[in-house]
Amino acid sequence: MNRHVTVGLDDSTESHAAAAWAAREAASRGVALRVVHVEEWPIAPEIPLTLTEALVERYETLLREAAERARRDHPGLDVTTEMVHGRAGAELTRAADEAEVMALGSRGLGGFVGFLVGSVSLAVVATSSRPVVLVRAERPGAEAGSTESGAAAGAAGAAERASAGAEDAAAVGSPPDVVLGLDIAHPSDPLLDFAFGTAARRKLPLRVVHNWSPPASYGYAAILDPEIGTGLGRRAAEGLTELLRPWRSRFPEVRVVEKVVVGPAARELVHASRGAELLVVGRRGRRPALPHLGHVAHAVIHHSSAPVAVVPLA
Repeated sequence: MNRHVTVGLDDSTESHAAAAWAAREAASRGVALRVVHVEEWPIAPEIPLTLTEALVERYETLLREAAERARRDHPGLDVTTEMVHGRAGAELTRAADEAEVMALGSRGLGGFVGFLVGSVSLAVVATSSRPVVLVRAERPGAEAGSTESGAAAGAAGAAERASAGAEDAAAVGSPPDVVLGLDIAHPSDPLLDFAFGTAARRKLPLRVVHNWSPPASYGYAAILDPEIGTGLGRRAAEGLTELLRPWRSRFPEVRVVEKVVVGPAARELVHASRGAELLVVGRRGRRPALPHLGHVAHAVIHHSSAPVAVVPLA
């Protein structure tokens, strides 16, 4: 199968935002875009045939319009659409496993800070063997979900998105970047490759955040030797620098900012997501029978103010 980025599409504003993100990602990778809608609506004898046909026509129109927007925004992009029938979680996970990356829409919490992640999205994120990106809806008035045509509408939407990004960046006093949450005790080539590759393609800085916690006995030892904490932090920083050294060489065009913080990783990553273009975290294991996320990934996908990429660790 040809290389491609996939987006799961429905008629929600969040889904249209995910489609726009996926189209941009596919264009930056130089691969095709696959737009998939899963039809779960039951086809039963008691349901009028006319209603069934109306729903099919509605979603065919949805797919066609999404493809037209993607081609208009990214001339030359190869776009295919597909309507499949079955359970949404299973079908979208299957589609994600065949893609370089899958994009799904997630509803924003109050003030568009954070996500409400439904059971379908959670199942895909927790079980897919490929990276899955959760994209929140555009701010009110943005054009992501609009069916208007023409360059003026697209330009207006782009301007508003740029303005929103600038506001978020100004809130933390730095330009947009890609943020990677990294545990140096469990390094992962797929995770690092995804983060560095995204930063390189989008010509953005990469901020790598590593959190460490002192051992349980630290509280007693610190009383006797206050320098213990300083030493642990220094070793963590040195370990992060050493781990990133070959990746810096592989992606010399990416400006890397290293940050080592003591304390809970989830809290620091949620804070770091403000003004970021993408937050990248890893997920250990694959449990199809019981979708499961670690506490850090679970926290950031619900509270990040930026799109979140969850990458299965090797």
